[in-house]
Amino acid sequence: MKIILYKIGLGISLILLILIIHSCSKKVYNINDQLTALRPVLADSDAGNWKPILLNTPNQIAIPQPSNAIAADYQAELSVIKQNQKNLNPDQFASIQYWAAGNVLRWNEILRELVAKYNLPVVASADGTYPIPSSANPLAYPLFPFSNPPYSARAYAYISAAQYDALVAAYYYKSQYGRKAPYLQDTSIKALVPKPKISSYPSEAAVLAGVTAEMMKLLFPDEVANIQAKAHEAENAALLSGIASQSDINAGDSLGKHVADLFIAKAKKDRAGVAVGNATIWAALESNKAATGEIPWISLENPKRPPMLPLFGNVQSLILDSATLVSLRPGPPPLTSSDEMKQEVNEELQYTLHPTAETIRITQFWADGVGTSTPPGHWNYIASQDFISKNYSEIRWARNLAFLNIGLMDAAIVCWNTKYYYFNPRPSQLNPAIKTLTGVPNFPSYISGHSTFSGAACTILSYLVPENASKYQQMASEASNSRMVSGIHYKIDCSTGLTVGTQVGNYAVQKLKQAGGN
Repeated sequence: MKIILYKIGLGISLILLILIIHSCSKKVYNINDQLTALRPVLADSDAGNWKPILLNTPNQIAIPQPSNAIAADYQAELSVIKQNQKNLNPDQFASIQYWAAGNVLRWNEILRELVAKYNLPVVASADGTYPIPSSANPLAYPLFPFSNPPYSARAYAYISAAQYDALVAAYYYKSQYGRKAPYLQDTSIKALVPKPKISSYPSEAAVLAGVTAEMMKLLFPDEVANIQAKAHEAENAALLSGIASQSDINAGDSLGKHVADLFIAKAKKDRAGVAVGNATIWAALESNKAATGEIPWISLENPKRPPMLPLFGNVQSLILDSATLVSLRPGPPPLTSSDEMKQEVNEELQYTLHPTAETIRITQFWADGVGTSTPPGHWNYIASQDFISKNYSEIRWARNLAFLNIGLMDAAIVCWNTKYYYFNPRPSQLNPAIKTLTGVPNFPSYISGHSTFSGAACTILSYLVPENASKYQQMASEASNSRMVSGIHYKIDCSTGLTVGTQVGNYAVQKLKQAGGN
């Protein structure tokens, strides 16, 4: 059954929200604000036929037919654009230039900054316990969320996948209705960005603003006002640049929000909300491991911090069933009392006793710890750098980031499932003489999260940009090795993590091949 969208009665204000773009603090790797405007090599005008991720069909959500070009209401919209283009100020020009670099790219940057801002573990209370951020009361201390690596991987995946599905639907209607952009309807309207090769209804910028803002407000509820301001800015930039009318914007924004509703419903049922577990579960993990005669992982913080998201390994994937994900869980690590494990521990001790300039460099470069966009965000940055040079269309940007981030989310699920299944101690727990070159993560050792994320990202990006495959392989290997030489992980954690990540990435590539646009 189609869900019918009705025209939005109140138009978006033509007064641009003045945002000081260039003075924003750069907490994470970011693309330079002075990028040239997006000039797609391929228009991908057939993308309405691509296979979405959550939508059953591209036209599952219907939008009304737009007014024709000579209708009085549409002519009034064109008049407003002409009048506003006569009075553009420098801040408005800067905003147009900023978003012209690519709406998917810019929203990904904004997301990485939000992840970094909220990637802060809480401090212990006076009684030695740690308060837990709550989605039910997100504005109380500690603020929700704590955007640690699993949380961030899921956030990147949901937002990117929702963007992709929303654009597939938008391109379907662009092809169906074929409305020309305002600058083509009236020659006195200027195209202040490179002229799009596809129709204007519904607006791509508005579709992305609508879907992204709703998803971000769910995932970062304390940022609602800032997120909404960014959405209005993106839509106003499209309006003022002459490539979209107000009705193009209204239809796109409404379509995007309805697609977001479907993803939000999915997110609320994917079991991430209970991934933190409780004190009974935490105690059982430790006692069950000890009952086997093995040394269980324990928090090395003082006071001991509860383990990070011990049930995240049960979260549902956007593309794979749970049985497939569990099947990717590797075999066990060496026994904690075995000679093999003693050798692994000694190797870690030697690395930390004799650091080199190179081991310190890669440790710092790939640390991606507190206050950063996390390892998934780092790989999003790497991907974005390379996608810019490919001159992709907005929908190809969205498709590529969607499957990259779905793969990274699945890597997090399999990795966390493995970590808490084996509950293996860190090297510095087995030998306190090991002093890591960076912090000790507060969750079990086997397998390495960095390695699993990197194996997945390398596999997916090597498919998307095959000429860079050797570069991605080198980066994945370096990211993995950085956790070993810094004393955080055993060699077996890292090598197995890379293997598992590659397997996860291969599944994402299979789904990507079925999506279209290849």
